[in-house]
Amino acid sequence: MISESLATEAGLDRATVGGITRLTAHGAWTIESVADLEKEVDAAGGEASGRVIIDLTGVGRIDTAGAWLIHRLAIDLGEAGATVELVGLSANAKRLMDAVQLGDDLPEPPPVRRMTPLAFLEAIGKSTYGVWQDLVDGAAILGGVTRGIVRATFQPKRFRFTSIVFHLDRTGLQAVPIIFLMSFLIGGIIAQQSAFQLRYFGADIYVVDLVGVLVLRELGVLLTAIMLAGRSGSAYTAEIGSMKMREEIDALKVIGLDPNEVLIMPRIIALVIALPILTFIADMAALIGGAVVSFAYTDIPFETFIIRLRDAVGMNTLAVGLIKAPFMGLVIGLIAASEGLKVEGSAESLGRQTTASVVKAIFTVIVADGFFAIFFASINY
Repeated sequence: MISESLATEAGLDRATVGGITRLTAHGAWTIESVADLEKEVDAAGGEASGRVIIDLTGVGRIDTAGAWLIHRLAIDLGEAGATVELVGLSANAKRLMDAVQLGDDLPEPPPVRRMTPLAFLEAIGKSTYGVWQDLVDGAAILGGVTRGIVRATFQPKRFRFTSIVFHLDRTGLQAVPIIFLMSFLIGGIIAQQSAFQLRYFGADIYVVDLVGVLVLRELGVLLTAIMLAGRSGSAYTAEIGSMKMREEIDALKVIGLDPNEVLIMPRIIALVIALPILTFIADMAALIGGAVVSFAYTDIPFETFIIRLRDAVGMNTLAVGLIKAPFMGLVIGLIAASEGLKVEGSAESLGRQTTASVVKAIFTVIVADGFFAIFFASINY
């Protein structure tokens, strides 16, 4: 009831004496009353000219909405050619008027740029420079980690075995269930789809060849690396980024510790060790899944599956996937650390760099797998 009475009392009186127009505001100029006052303000701003005095002595209460309305009135009067003078401002009214006037000095947001050929080339150039900068950052981190390993080789106490085992547990052991389940299902799906196509040619037995070669050579290590990029790579980026936001990395430098050696090296070593182990587990799980589906879908006994698998694939097929794994773990660790160190002081930056870490790691892993495939094919391995 009190706010309604104050809003009813609010108003703007107009009087002209000797060529001077006096606009007297009274009542409560607050958010409750500005809707009713807006018509009066618009009318006053369009009619007055010459010298205009806006008297706020009678204003009982004012908030930001009321101050903005008076400020808009002064702007309208000035654009109409009037000379405006504000009088009778209380301390609170003066503070609010100064605050709303600051908004006029803020820079206008840049206009939305349309995608022109020049802008497209500019975007390509920025992306190319970003890729080069990522390579430089990754090389710098790799150099720091290599230096830490060399130091630890001559001074074994510098090896942080507790930290390495901790991250190996998080990255490797705790990832076994999801890796096993995913690979088991993938192996079953490959077997089912292969059997569905090959049964038209009476070549059901070649399901074993397809599952064995595809899983051991390509899919086992690739899917495991992608899973670790999303699971562990993002976690590493978030952890290092949070430390960067809280200035913990700067604190390490102040006390004479190398962040590459303390934070990044144990994580990368854990990834390099864990990924081959998880790849082997993924290979075995996929073969088990393929054997189960082959038995259920094409009546291939488990003994026949194993014998055919032994004849279809050699140790080199298994070795190809395991050779790729440490390099992919290294790539995931470098990208995760690099993106974590780019985090600035906001939660938005942390989320942006974590997303970039996952995307870049998955993309780089797939590209690396393609290069490995070309290399092994060229040497006929």
